[in-house]
Amino acid sequence: MRKPREAHLKSQYDRWGKTFAALDLGTNNCRLLVARPTQNGFHVIDSFSKPVRLGEGLESGNDLNERAIERTLCALEICAKKMRRHGASRFRSVATEVCRRAKNAQKFFDDVLERTGINIEVITRREEARLAVSGCRSLLNGPEPFAVLFDIGGGSTQVAWLSLDGQKDLLSGTISVPFGVVTLSEKYGSESLHPKIYQQIIDKIGEQLAAFCACHKIAERSVNGQVQMLGTSGTVTTLAGIEKKLKYYDRKQVDDSTLTFAAIRKLCNDPCRMDIRTRIKVTCIGKDTADLVIAGCAVLEAMYRRWPVGKLRVADRGIREGILRELMAEADREVHCSLMDKTGNTQQDIYGA
Repeated sequence: MRKPREAHLKSQYDRWGKTFAALDLGTNNCRLLVARPTQNGFHVIDSFSKPVRLGEGLESGNDLNERAIERTLCALEICAKKMRRHGASRFRSVATEVCRRAKNAQKFFDDVLERTGINIEVITRREEARLAVSGCRSLLNGPEPFAVLFDIGGGSTQVAWLSLDGQKDLLSGTISVPFGVVTLSEKYGSESLHPKIYQQIIDKIGEQLAAFCACHKIAERSVNGQVQMLGTSGTVTTLAGIEKKLKYYDRKQVDDSTLTFAAIRKLCNDPCRMDIRTRIKVTCIGKDTADLVIAGCAVLEAMYRRWPVGKLRVADRGIREGILRELMAEADREVHCSLMDKTGNTQQDIYGA
């Protein structure tokens, strides 16, 4: 049995009784999760997602434009209010590709801090991939000893290669492909893509992935049935929703679902034959992503053509979930360290062998 003092330290320092928040600011979306811990993970008590298009125009310039900044600030004000309302005491706010590239990113961060109180941290491409892996790891539950995970973002696409041994995963490699749905749509157009341009995008992404693929023998291991494949992005979740013929998007039905490569081929082909007005009317696409989905399909096709796994696990989770898990684990480590400092014992002494 724990001593009263130790129980007091537990309630004071570890995850229990605290509210956590994770904010992911990308090239296209601003997303927030607010959660409280449960025995097997966490329970989301509030969330927010808004396509702010912070990276709008960045393909033709080096600065965030004023309209995109104002849209994003308005969304971040909502996030700040949600965190305050729920009393989030532990939180992390990260920005990805758009803020890695923009020359005026620091000025933007200063404005965010002054207006909302949120301190945004720019993370590296490898950290972005690592957090996505942390958030999606529980879905990699197949018997295959290797996994390739990708996240199609607005400004870039992150790919991670993992060796799974059941005890400790090894993030063997990551690569950031400088193509995302926003930047591709701005460069090549969003109304429609000529088949030759569509194929050019696939070829360019394939060229970017070639050395990474060869280094880890991904194609060879895929042919031998040693690889499981997981995608986390608006593109794959949108296509999964369409495949399920949902009348409206339902995360519970999409997350942890599976798409065969045959289904992906058809799902990618259909939007490419539609004009943008028709795509807007498609359930799970709508006006927010109708101009981005074709670019996302091209990136997705580049992935499945290179790695013949045969099926794709779909994840409606990623960086935010990874942040939440790590914040809670960090809180747990603090109480363990505090207990050892107070008692002079090891963790095993405190909790029993």
